Amino acid sequence: MTWWTGLVAGAVLVSAASCARSGPPADPPPPDTPFVWQLPRGLPHPTVPAANPMTTVKVALGRRLFYDTRISGNRTFACATCHQQAHAFTDGRARAIGSTGQAHPRSAMSLTNVAYNASFGWADPSVRSLEAQIAVPMFNEHPIELGIAGHEAEIVQRFATPADEPWFRAAFSADPHPVSLENIVRAIAAFERTLVSADSPFDRYLYRDDRAAISDAAVRGMKLFFSERVGCSGCHAGFNLSGPVTFSSAPTPVLRFTNTGLYDLDGKGAYPRDDHGLMEKTKSPGDMGRFRAPTLRNIALTGPYMHDGSVPSLDGVIAHYAAGGKGPLKAPELEGFALSPSETRDLVAFLESLTDVTFVSNPAFADPRAHAAR
Repeated sequence: MTWWTGLVAGAVLVSAASCARSGPPADPPPPDTPFVWQLPRGLPHPTVPAANPMTTVKVALGRRLFYDTRISGNRTFACATCHQQAHAFTDGRARAIGSTGQAHPRSAMSLTNVAYNASFGWADPSVRSLEAQIAVPMFNEHPIELGIAGHEAEIVQRFATPADEPWFRAAFSADPHPVSLENIVRAIAAFERTLVSADSPFDRYLYRDDRAAISDAAVRGMKLFFSERVGCSGCHAGFNLSGPVTFSSAPTPVLRFTNTGLYDLDGKGAYPRDDHGLMEKTKSPGDMGRFRAPTLRNIALTGPYMHDGSVPSLDGVIAHYAAGGKGPLKAPELEGFALSPSETRDLVAFLESLTDVTFVSNPAFADPRAHAAR
């Protein structure tokens, strides 16, 4: 049984015939075809669930839904409210704010290359697919994010309109009731899988042999990043500069969550009481303060930093790791290191070379209504 089956108990499966029609459908969908990946050099083929194959119309529908505020209980928030393209699909806040104004203890994570995530969220090993992840902001009540709980049938009815029904029918042609919460989730997940970023200056330097793509300072910073002395790549590794990833034909990844020594409130390694990291899921005291290492792609656009936005700048992040972190529960590899001011500038220059301007300006990822209006 899928998560949505238990939550909505069939009540949200609303057919086109159940809602009144007013006027002809607007903006009809194009003919549906299988989605063709156009992946740049250096990136493997993402894993796609058999139950949710990629098609062009499904991706296009997911893009429309991603930017639609009808997806929230009170019609005020869309997925894109907390995941804005200009910020590499984060929101620029230290801590996310939900649709009812409640503050989240953590920052909104970037959706850059989210298709390759081995797990989702900052510290939840149980969420292993985009489809499952989307349920978290939809139904979370502590704090409320999208605020869907208790409004499932109403939200589905909002999309059973002459303008929306043709899109659902085209994307889910084999489903006798295509306008459903399950299909809303599937479409959004399909769109999010397309949010691929690999055209940063660093990518051009590394994969396309463009030696002029990054500055001399960034080259020096790259060497520091991958050096044993600094050791950033110990946690931010591979093509995604992140923790463990998954992709088509890859072996099952071993998840990793790390305590970066950000807090030691009691001399025993305590983190703030509203955010204990992995310990909230495992209940193991040794998991206090352990979080997933996110991708560093587009990192210059996603501040403030750390899981709770408590570090405002990249210089501050580097200073934190150079100091070696705090507390007895921090990861043993966090030993600290010495950097000169010029080396810090070089390391920041490298991190800035991970910014993919084409990704944050790609019209295929933008709000389709706003793009059409220009």
